[in-house]
Amino acid sequence: MENNLNFIDLFAGASGMSEGFIKAGFNPVSHIEMNPEACLTIKTRAAYHYLKSKNNLDLYYKYIKSEITQEAFYKEIPSEILDSVANVEINDDTISDLFKKIKQSGKQIDLIIGGPPCQAYSLLRRHQDKIEEDPRNKLYIQYGRFLKEFKPKAFVFENVPGLLTANKGEHFKNLKAYFRRIGYEVYHETLIASDFGVLQARKRIIIVGWKKDNDFGFPEFEKIIQQFKVNDAFQDLPKLKPGEGFKTTKYTESKNEYLEKFELRNGVDFVTQHISRPHNSRDLAIYKTAIQKWNKGQERLRYPDLPEELKTHKNETSFTDRYKVIDGLGISHTVVAHIAKDGHYYIHPDEKQCRSISVREAARLQSFPDDFYFEGSRSAAFKQIGNAVPPLMANAIAKQMKKLLYGSEI
Repeated sequence: MENNLNFIDLFAGASGMSEGFIKAGFNPVSHIEMNPEACLTIKTRAAYHYLKSKNNLDLYYKYIKSEITQEAFYKEIPSEILDSVANVEINDDTISDLFKKIKQSGKQIDLIIGGPPCQAYSLLRRHQDKIEEDPRNKLYIQYGRFLKEFKPKAFVFENVPGLLTANKGEHFKNLKAYFRRIGYEVYHETLIASDFGVLQARKRIIIVGWKKDNDFGFPEFEKIIQQFKVNDAFQDLPKLKPGEGFKTTKYTESKNEYLEKFELRNGVDFVTQHISRPHNSRDLAIYKTAIQKWNKGQERLRYPDLPEELKTHKNETSFTDRYKVIDGLGISHTVVAHIAKDGHYYIHPDEKQCRSISVREAARLQSFPDDFYFEGSRSAAFKQIGNAVPPLMANAIAKQMKKLLYGSEI
């Protein structure tokens, strides 16, 4: 059966979705992603999975501890592993070469996963009338061309809830009709990441397509009753001041039930990329006010309520909740790619730390395991994390897809 679990990850991002499928026993044949930093992240993770299969993770640990260079590390990895990651934009000019490269592997493709960029759907209210003019909104057709070429048994397509209402629902209607026209029965549901152990109220549309002679409908999931909270995810990490950080550091406590149950702290005795961004004195004063309000009475800071000396602009009607504290005693609001630009929407709940969350804290809120390393700058890492599919949610989907396709879970 293991030979029947090959997949392609399109618009792969940092490979959060792929991570969940690999953990369920699926084998990635190709990852395609246009962002260069994200591609390096995928290559490094592909190297991790290869070394794990060879029982040689010490080499990986040396790399993420900066004991060897990336060049030296990659030299130890077979070229076919690294070359399976394509740093390419999927378009009419590149797609034929991508097909050829994937076919050179000689492997049957059983599944295609991925989700085209979704920013256009996220900002719908601003340009409903222009939705069909954005070329990103036609990327599902490129996705479909891979389906026509490789004819997998099934596909999993992920996107934001705004996809359902784009152009008053016409865009989604066209998308479903297109997938059906090329031979797939299509089903969709809105899933919430917190139902799968992710400490985040993240909603995503999951579209599942089946070859018409292999139609299993939408997978059924047993939802997890969320008993854990954000503070459980942050508990064992060193306290940081704004601008402080550790590329590598020791944990301050032993692993708790959450970190063990969901395997976020998965065998390593150190943590990487616990790095926070610096803040100016005005922002720190605002953060302190916001944290006090939230921790005292679960009250959000509204921009118009700030003292005049802390205000930086006159617009007091738009984005009044631009400063938002993460609920340490509950689950987080959705982590999005904007976290790469500033941390105002992701303020740490601990007043003594008074900062926005670190790269590793953001990764934990997305359910990335601690040995998952993000390449590029701090901002690049934040962007990759914000755009990712939470691996825990992806793994739940993967296990059900495997069970339906092959009558077996892990």
